[in-house]
Amino acid sequence: MGDLAIGLEVGSLTFLFGLAGMWLQKFLPEAHMTSGARDMIGAVMGLITLLLALVLGTLVGSAYGFLATQKANVENLAARTIQLDMALKQFGPEAAPMRAGLQAAINQAYTGIWVNNLDPRDYGLGGLIANFSRLNEAAALLQAKTPEQNAALPTINASIGIIEATRFLMSLQIASPISWPLLHVVVSWAILLFAGYGVMARLNGTAVVAAFIGAFAVGSAVFLILELNQPFTGFFRIPAVAVEQTLAVLNK
Repeated sequence: MGDLAIGLEVGSLTFLFGLAGMWLQKFLPEAHMTSGARDMIGAVMGLITLLLALVLGTLVGSAYGFLATQKANVENLAARTIQLDMALKQFGPEAAPMRAGLQAAINQAYTGIWVNNLDPRDYGLGGLIANFSRLNEAAALLQAKTPEQNAALPTINASIGIIEATRFLMSLQIASPISWPLLHVVVSWAILLFAGYGVMARLNGTAVVAAFIGAFAVGSAVFLILELNQPFTGFFRIPAVAVEQTLAVLNK
């Protein structure tokens, strides 16, 4: 099920429970709607409102933070890749195959993610480990013979290590970014909240419109959480500017 469908489902379910609460209110005996009972319902609804606002807001903020972190990781990878390419170029013709392989790897990632819209989670750690193993083996074969090569070799090794660690971290982070049990609990709070407010309200046009607006807010918040946790395939995907600029440098 797509993220938009899930958001619509959550919003619709919340709205329906609000209507169900308004409908149920008409059949409750008067003794169940005394001032004491209404105060109790209001207090419970206030508690759920506070919990929902705190946790739902935290989830949205956390999802945006995840998107920002992945964007920073992409930019860091781009910068380190340029630095590695400069060091390989400084090393000399012996490093030309590594430069070509680096350019091909970045171009493949750009084409797969930003052109063909592939999900990075499909790549897996196995392929990454194999690619970096070959890169490390190629770097180990470089033998510094001149002062320029001696100066470039530490930068090459350090850049490869940082790129490798960052790429592994990104792969692990995007593997399972959403806590589905927590999201289910938050949605259940929203459903209970709207049902409780429905019991306290009369079934009229104003209450129905208010319930619809509130349900739309809950559904759109869930949609935001799901989309922001998909930084490479979602609606708010990370722009490819950093990778495009990196390819422009590598192609020179």
